[in-house]
Amino acid sequence: MTNTLTNDQLTQWDHDHFFHPSTHLAQFARREMGNRIIQGAKGVHITDREGRSSLDAFAGLYCVNVGYGRTEIADAIAAQAQDLAYYHSYVGHGTEASITLSKMIADRAPDGLNHVYYGMSGSDANETNIKLVWYYNNILGRPQKKKIISRWRGYHGSGLVTGSLTGLELFHKKFDLPLSQVIHTEAPYYYRRADRDMDEAAFSADCAAKLEALIKAEGPDTIAAFIGEPVLGTGGIVPPPAGYWEAIQAVLKKYDILLIADEVVTGFGRLGTMMGSDHYGLKPDLITIAKGLTSAYAPLSGSIVSDKMWEVLERGTDEFGPIGHGWTYSAHPICAAAGVANLKLLDDQQLVSNAGEVGAYLNKAMTEALGDHPNVGEIRGEGMLCAVELVKDRDDRVFLDAADKTAPRIVAAMLERGVIARAMPQGDIIGFAPPFCLTRDQADEVVAVTKAAVDAVL
Repeated sequence: MTNTLTNDQLTQWDHDHFFHPSTHLAQFARREMGNRIIQGAKGVHITDREGRSSLDAFAGLYCVNVGYGRTEIADAIAAQAQDLAYYHSYVGHGTEASITLSKMIADRAPDGLNHVYYGMSGSDANETNIKLVWYYNNILGRPQKKKIISRWRGYHGSGLVTGSLTGLELFHKKFDLPLSQVIHTEAPYYYRRADRDMDEAAFSADCAAKLEALIKAEGPDTIAAFIGEPVLGTGGIVPPPAGYWEAIQAVLKKYDILLIADEVVTGFGRLGTMMGSDHYGLKPDLITIAKGLTSAYAPLSGSIVSDKMWEVLERGTDEFGPIGHGWTYSAHPICAAAGVANLKLLDDQQLVSNAGEVGAYLNKAMTEALGDHPNVGEIRGEGMLCAVELVKDRDDRVFLDAADKTAPRIVAAMLERGVIARAMPQGDIIGFAPPFCLTRDQADEVVAVTKAAVDAVL
C-alpha cells in the first residue's frame, strides 16, 4: 500500500528542490511535465511508487547492461563497504578491488592498452583524456599541438572541454561552448549524407577527405587528437558506414594525431564484442570507459592508456615530478568492487554473446515490423543498439518538423503501453539500448509496442 501523504510530499520536494539534468526546468516547476519516482527494478523491468512496471528498453542511459537486481554486485558492494568503504589512490595507494579491476580491464582491452586511470563519469574520463593528450605533447616538446577534433553529433560529456567535444547544439547553446581548442568534422551519418548517390565506401572516403582538409587548414602541427565513438550514440545511434574507421585512422596516422575511442556506450559488450574498438578494428591511444564498467551499480569511469603514451607520461614525471592530476574518488573501492563483480557476471552469464544474438534479433524484428512504414526512413543498429528514424516522406527523405515532437510523442505512447525507449536529440529518432539479458520474447514485446505506438501517433 502506498502512503499518499508521503508520496505527495515527495512530489512537492521534487518540484521545489531537485535540479534534474536535461530537463525543461520551467515546465517542470509549473507541473506541465510529470515526474516519476522509481522504487524498484528486476531484470529488464523498473517499478515506480505507483506500482507501474515498465520494460526498460534503454537500460537506464545505455548503462544497466547486466540488468537490474543483480545480487552478486549488490553483495560485493556491501562486503566492500563493510571492510573498507574508502581510501584514496594517491601516491601509490590501492585496494584489492581497484588493483584486480585494473588487471581485468587490461585483459579485456585491445593489445597495447594496459594502464587505467579512474574517475566517476564518462565526462570526467574524457576531461582526463584531454589533459593527458596535452601533457603528452608538452613532454614531447610540441606545445602548439593541442587542438582536438571531434565530430558533429558525437557525445563525449557535459563539462567544459567535454561539452565542447560533444557535437550537439543543445550542449553548446548559451554555455559559451565549444571552447576554441575543439573543432568539429563530418559525422559518419550515412542516412543523412548530402549526396544520395554516394555508396557507403564513397561516403567514408569523403568523411576522411574532409577530415584531412580540416587538418591541413588548421595546420597538422596544431592537431593533437581525434575523438570518436565507435558507434554514434546520443547523436542518433548510428553505426559507421563501410570502411569508415579504416579511412579515418589512415589520415590520423599520416599526421601523427592520437586517437581517443570513446567507449562509454560500446565498452564491455554493447556491440556483442567486449570492446567496440575490437569490433571495428580501431587501434586507439586512449579508450574512455564508464557505463558498462559497473552496469551503473556504482559510478565509475576510466581512461585506458596505451603503452605508447604511458612511456611518455613516465618520462614526464622523471623530468617534472608527480603528475598533477587527481580526483578524490578515483578508484573508489566500493565502485571498484562493483566493477569486478560486474565483469565476472558478464563472463559467467555469457551476456556479451547474448547482447549480440538478441540484439541482432531485435533489429531484424524491428525491420520486419516497421521497415515498410511510410514514415520510417531507416532502421539501423549494431549489437544491442537499435534506432528507428522517422520522416515525413521516405521516398524524398523529407524530415519531420521538430516542433511537432513526433518521436517524443511516440515514446510517450510507448511508455503508456509499458515500454521505455528514448527520443534522441536533433532528429525524430527512437532509440533502444536494452540490458544484455533481454530475451527474444521481451524483444518481441518491445517491437510490438513500438509498432502500436507508431501507428497510434502517425
